[in-house]
Amino acid sequence: MPRKKRSIPVNAMATEFGTGIVIEKFSMSDIEAFGEGTLDNATSVHRHDSHSFFLLKSGTVNITIDFEQYVIKPRSIIYIHPDQVHHAVASEKMVVSSWAITNENLNPEYLKLLESITPAMPLTLTAETFNMIDEAADIFIKLTGHKSDRLHHWLLKDCCNALVALVISQYLKAAKPADKLTRFDVITKSFRELLERKYTNLKRPAEYAEILNISVPYLNECVKNTTGYSVSYHIQQRVILEAKRLLYFSNSSVKEIAAALGYDDYPYFSRLFTKVTGMSALTFRNKNLG
Repeated sequence: MPRKKRSIPVNAMATEFGTGIVIEKFSMSDIEAFGEGTLDNATSVHRHDSHSFFLLKSGTVNITIDFEQYVIKPRSIIYIHPDQVHHAVASEKMVVSSWAITNENLNPEYLKLLESITPAMPLTLTAETFNMIDEAADIFIKLTGHKSDRLHHWLLKDCCNALVALVISQYLKAAKPADKLTRFDVITKSFRELLERKYTNLKRPAEYAEILNISVPYLNECVKNTTGYSVSYHIQQRVILEAKRLLYFSNSSVKEIAAALGYDDYPYFSRLFTKVTGMSALTFRNKNLG
């Protein structure tokens, strides 16, 4: 029997409201009240059309993001980039404040910062910080109801960007302060940002070193000192993540996926996938679709 054509479902979390922005609070009972289709959308694997943030007030959420599993507990925040595929299973007592915003409504400086912290791990907040963000979200949710206000969209945009800024500040606080970054840290950050943009075209460490105007040994020294892994490791991991997404969500052949990721040498790509994941591409596809 031929495989059904698959593509990654995109839940229009923000655009369904017509503004590209949404701020809301909901519980599991709220989701169930909207019907089975809404619950299916929430728990099936999907992407969002926006940058999405979830502040968990109570209950627990088991979430898989790009094939990595996390357990989110109360007083935690998670940011999910539009490229990331995920699905979640929540407890009955779950209460979440959530906001989502599309690229065109997001402050450009915040967008740069979000790109630098992707992928983001769930972040546990102090009681004081959680209450501050939760109270701000509650106030902004009330303001979203003022749809007759001529400045409603701009008010909504400013409110959502303020929440985004609060979340970014927590991720930056958890990271090494900018004034404490070493030369190795700075170069590694530049490499990872470049990798995210160029991984389908550039596969050799020398190509990244040339763009960064440094030698290959020095780039490797910086990256390995900062992350514990070589430049080649990071390149391979980023390519294979995208391959996993395509294997799971598309009906493209492994050869077509290899070509889409910049590999004309299909046998080489197949060997690389097996080396990185411990299984063949077809085995991965069959295992995850089973």
